[in-house]
Amino acid sequence: MDTPEVLSAPERTRYPLPDQPDLAALRVWATELLSDLSEDVQLDVQLVCTELASNAYEHAEGPRAVRVQRHTDFVRVEVDDHTPAELPNLGESRLGDSRGRGLLLIAQLSRCWGTLGFTGGKTVWAEITS
Repeated sequence: MDTPEVLSAPERTRYPLPDQPDLAALRVWATELLSDLSEDVQLDVQLVCTELASNAYEHAEGPRAVRVQRHTDFVRVEVDDHTPAELPNLGESRLGDSRGRGLLLIAQLSRCWGTLGFTGGKTVWAEITS
């Protein structure tokens, strides 16, 4: 996949998620896009990408995609899936008591996060201050 060497503000790029999770490749892609930002911001974006993509794999149907949009003072990460009815709940998981901490982590790392519905699916997004 061809991606820009560094994503400049206000650019946006899309990463279609494969049917089988490859979160390491997703983290590499996100880091390359933001290589001129501080390591702390890169790590926060990696973690947010990984958590949101993991949730899409575990709780939703495909196709799935990640978008990263760089702004002057923040990075927005969006993950699309095609399961509109199952919106995430902070700190809750239908998979048991030992799960459901990913969105809590995202809420701590990001300046804000939320969901947007679209016909046949949803987008879960988070904004990380850069």
